[in-house]
Amino acid sequence: MISPRSPFGSAFSAGLGSAFNSPFSSPRSRRSAPDDFHVTRVTRRDTLRMAAAGLLALVPLVRPARAAYNIWTGEYTMTRKEIEAAVGKRFPTTLNYGQLLSVELTNPQIGFNPQANRINTQVDAQLQNVLLQGQPLKGVLAISSALKYDPLRRAVLLDNPSVERVDVNGMPPAYGQQLTAIGGTVAQQVLNQYPIYTFKPEQLRYGGREVEPGAITVLPDGIKVEVRTK
Repeated sequence: MISPRSPFGSAFSAGLGSAFNSPFSSPRSRRSAPDDFHVTRVTRRDTLRMAAAGLLALVPLVRPARAAYNIWTGEYTMTRKEIEAAVGKRFPTTLNYGQLLSVELTNPQIGFNPQANRINTQVDAQLQNVLLQGQPLKGVLAISSALKYDPLRRAVLLDNPSVERVDVNGMPPAYGQQLTAIGGTVAQQVLNQYPIYTFKPEQLRYGGREVEPGAITVLPDGIKVEVRTK
């Protein structure tokens, strides 16, 4: 509802008053009707312009750019698509361990675990060992990460990643422990402290007051970040 005390409400009310002050509301001569009718049309057009300007002034309060902000709950929401795009920038990547082993990671896929409040990242892995003859070994690496906010970077980061699963085709089960160790090293190097969303300075100011992100909650298809007054 538009408050009559607001600039927008005053302009809107004044415009409506002018618009309905038509030449037919008081006795006028028939000769002056065309000119008066022209003035009425202009006044209505000006009223619509003022109404549109008032609505446009309200838009930045309810539809900020990038991550969606809910002014009623004080939360930012990041969607699966936004998070996938951010993590996707980290891949493909190749890690070399000495001169013997290289690990290539591609095709990241994101999942959400609300119960554990963690994000899952599954990537295709290709291992090449120069001591082993034949084609590179291919498999899948599944990593789980917590989330935290870094005030210096104004960013939501993946934190403390851990290996959930390592499957490599053709690798004997006896090498499972070594593969898990390699996977843990890969997880730390690739995803630990990796930013999935960076706030703009103007996103952390409302009504002339500074706000800061607080609790981060993993949803079934995204995450939400609570913001609070400093």
